[in-house]
Amino acid sequence: MNTAFSTTDTPPPPPHDSRSAISGKAVRPGDRIFLGLSRGSGIALLVIMAAIAVFLTYRSVLAISGDKANFFTTLDWNASGAEPKFGIAVLAFGTVVSSIVAMALAVPVAVGIALFISHYAPRRLSSTLGYVIDLLAAVPSIIYGLWGALFLVPHLTGLYTWLDDYLGWTGIFEYGGGAARSLFTVGILLAIMILPIVTSVSREVFLQVPKMHEEAALALGATRWEVIRMSVLPFGRSGVISASMLGLGRALGETMAVATVLSPSFLINASLLDPGGGTFAQNIASKFSEADQFGQDALIASGLVLFVITLLVNGAARLIIARRKEYSGAAA
Repeated sequence: MNTAFSTTDTPPPPPHDSRSAISGKAVRPGDRIFLGLSRGSGIALLVIMAAIAVFLTYRSVLAISGDKANFFTTLDWNASGAEPKFGIAVLAFGTVVSSIVAMALAVPVAVGIALFISHYAPRRLSSTLGYVIDLLAAVPSIIYGLWGALFLVPHLTGLYTWLDDYLGWTGIFEYGGGAARSLFTVGILLAIMILPIVTSVSREVFLQVPKMHEEAALALGATRWEVIRMSVLPFGRSGVISASMLGLGRALGETMAVATVLSPSFLINASLLDPGGGTFAQNIASKFSEADQFGQDALIASGLVLFVITLLVNGAARLIIARRKEYSGAAA
């Protein structure tokens, strides 16, 4: 006898629309809310940046239109006189030079510390050093400034004398005596301040290197340094550049530490060891409280220049990272 078995036919599941999943189209209410908040945050950021730029530009035009001297080349700052004359030549020179000194001193040391913590130090020592580095990044600027004024400046005379003895013939490191309140001292202090930031970010980037890359290099007979040179540094190049730009951003805009250490004067000295000079942030902080309405507009104009310099630096960093992206392991 034949027995017929009836089976219940279940309808096939609806086809999965992969295009909507790939496009990230919001389906659930929570997804729609998150998408709206994210999009609104991005738009709000652009609006805030545009508002800042408009405000700075408007106040700067008022100041530059009343300037009786060349705003870009004048070596003086007298915005409150009967005939206001002020310029940013000294401020631009001091800001750029002190930042270059800070980057030249801090970035190699920071990368070396990050490599030691991530690939050489024992686990217990690396965790302790990482904690200390992160703690240094949280120290307020005024603390660094007080330390620089009370400890660093008095103890740099010997270094300045040594630089004058061996490199004074270049003119850049010629030392004529006096307190070490110069742009070079500012650069050293800024290097100490940005060192924790560059180290922390570089360390995290180096820890993300795929272990297969390192193990493959070791299997081929590479030494520890060859592994770092062929696998770790190429992978982390873009991350190190980003970390350096973060440090440079702090160096360009540092205020209190520079104002505490530097002896401001509107002179451009050929030697980095001569006292004097100035930076944008230090000049704004020291003159804003006593300036009149026009003087504040002049200081805002110098702030606009610093704003543009910061945007250009970050834009250049993004271009460098985009050009070298294929050589890093970020896309692997």
